[in-house]
Amino acid sequence: MTQAKLLERITVDLGILGGKPIIRGMRLSVELILSLLAQGETSEDLCADYPDLEPEDIQACLAYAHAVVADDSLDTVRVVTQ
Repeated sequence: MTQAKLLERITVDLGILGGKPIIRGMRLSVELILSLLAQGETSEDLCADYPDLEPEDIQACLAYAHAVVADDSLDTVRVVTQ
């Protein structure tokens, strides 16, 4: 899956978690997933702990972090305004 396709899984909704980037409109922030990965959690552990989470969602979080660090375009991240 391409980085652009992965980033389509990331949304920003001002009404959810104060507008932090989240996964597919769920109340799971990119920040949380990256923090858990940094603490040593595996993708398998995360998917077991969060049944709605898919392996591609975790890849999307990593792609998002890469795009931010590399100052790449985040145009494919959907922003929801209410």
